[in-house]
Amino acid sequence: MSAASCLLTEDQFLCSICLDVFTDPVTLSCGHNFCKSCITEHWDVKVPHDCPNCKEVFKTRPELKVNTFISEMAAQFRQKAQQPQTNEFPNQEKFPVTSCTGTKLKALKSCLVCLVSYCETHLEPHLTASRLKSHQLIDPVENLEGRMCEKHNKLLELFCKNDQMCVCMMCTYSDHKTHDVVPLREGYEGKKAELGKTEAEIQQMIQKRRLKLEEFKQSVELSKKNADREMAEGVQVFSALMETVERRLNNLTDTIKEKQRETEEQAEGFIKELQQEISELEKRSSEVKKLSRSEDHLHLLQNITALNAAPPTKNWTGVRVHPPSYEGTVERAVKQLEETLSEHMKKLISEAELKRVQQYEVDLTLDPDTASPYLILSDDGKQVHDSDVRKILPNNPERFDCPCVLSKQSFSSGRFYFEVQVKGKTEWALGVVRESINRKGPITLSPQNGFWTIWLRDIKEYKALADPSVDLSLQSDPEKVGVFVDYEEGLVSFYDVDAAALIYSFTGCSFTEKLYPFFSPCLNDGGKNSAPLIISPVN
Repeated sequence: MSAASCLLTEDQFLCSICLDVFTDPVTLSCGHNFCKSCITEHWDVKVPHDCPNCKEVFKTRPELKVNTFISEMAAQFRQKAQQPQTNEFPNQEKFPVTSCTGTKLKALKSCLVCLVSYCETHLEPHLTASRLKSHQLIDPVENLEGRMCEKHNKLLELFCKNDQMCVCMMCTYSDHKTHDVVPLREGYEGKKAELGKTEAEIQQMIQKRRLKLEEFKQSVELSKKNADREMAEGVQVFSALMETVERRLNNLTDTIKEKQRETEEQAEGFIKELQQEISELEKRSSEVKKLSRSEDHLHLLQNITALNAAPPTKNWTGVRVHPPSYEGTVERAVKQLEETLSEHMKKLISEAELKRVQQYEVDLTLDPDTASPYLILSDDGKQVHDSDVRKILPNNPERFDCPCVLSKQSFSSGRFYFEVQVKGKTEWALGVVRESINRKGPITLSPQNGFWTIWLRDIKEYKALADPSVDLSLQSDPEKVGVFVDYEEGLVSFYDVDAAALIYSFTGCSFTEKLYPFFSPCLNDGGKNSAPLIISPVN
């Protein structure tokens, strides 16, 4: 028996239900062997009664008797497998190996079917025995007992999609009988795919948040630049205001001091003159007193005549030194300061506003496909003037009949700004238009028709072509006009660049199409209006 058992392998003594060495093995009439408890539990939940291996159905439940021969052989095999081993690996970390009954050796693999970790010696059957080769081996792990069903003490080899949990075969006959149950590998592959999808979604979320993080950082940096610029402009503005206040204060104190100086000089003149008269009078008084004391009759009479010629004196009765009146001096100075500051503030605010919109400068070039046949465009697309001579050009739908031209660039969102030199012209029109405007025949420039423009006519007649048009009163003739558009805000503003002054603003506009910058140099007028419109860079 001992010699024969050496030729047997472990897979010949494994129950096909529990996949462990037989315990109380029984043999069915079909010849297949099972643990008595395993086949009993199988038949308890499965009707009709059949063989789990060959599926032979028995009309009545067979009476089970333990096969003593197989039981003895399985016991001997179990006893041999549990003999202590001495081939311990030196200088290696120990790992509990459940197949070793003596000294625990380092495990090389764990079997997910047997739920045992094996050393090199005990792993050999899993590498050679045909039945054991199908078992899944993994790197050694602890807590293999956690892979057993707590209720049925069977291997968790299935996955219930309904309850999203791992179950054993026996669970499919009880709590999960009607559920969608698949093998662990299929459940694993499905969940792995879900994890892959989840990971991709998480990475996408991370990427979005990184972009948003970068956007926040850029916003903070932009805010810092804007804050620095505003502070610099604020320092410049308030420094200028303080200089104005200091200058006005100096003027006030100088005025008051000048009045005081004039008063002092007048008083000093009067005092000097009075002192001179007093001196002369005191001298005469002394002479009179001396002569009056003389006892010599002849001497007194001979000299009294000379005393009659009294020195000239002024009648000081009506003479006054009038202190200057300072009433209202400070009030007038403050009022003048207010007027000066008001004008200065308006100018500074206009300059700051112009600087703000100039940062939205765009580079424009004129579109020859939209230019009237009478217009001449420069090679760089930056200048246009009327020639009074019609050129032969294709009459495409985009081309104007009247002396107008659009830029190649269009805008359907955001803000943009450009400047045009109008120096030397007697007539011109500038602004923006929507894409769908009429370009053929006579056209009326108005917002209703898709035009937001201002123009100069008859040298001094400036108008904002609104509904109705608005006469513009300008302090001076602009030589360069800036045009600013805020698409979302519905705003179109025009500026006198050199004066840093707002000319006119269209507000509350509703833009739904592309907007194109619009230029009309108007008619040449026999050379009187030959100067070109020039798209200029912001200085």
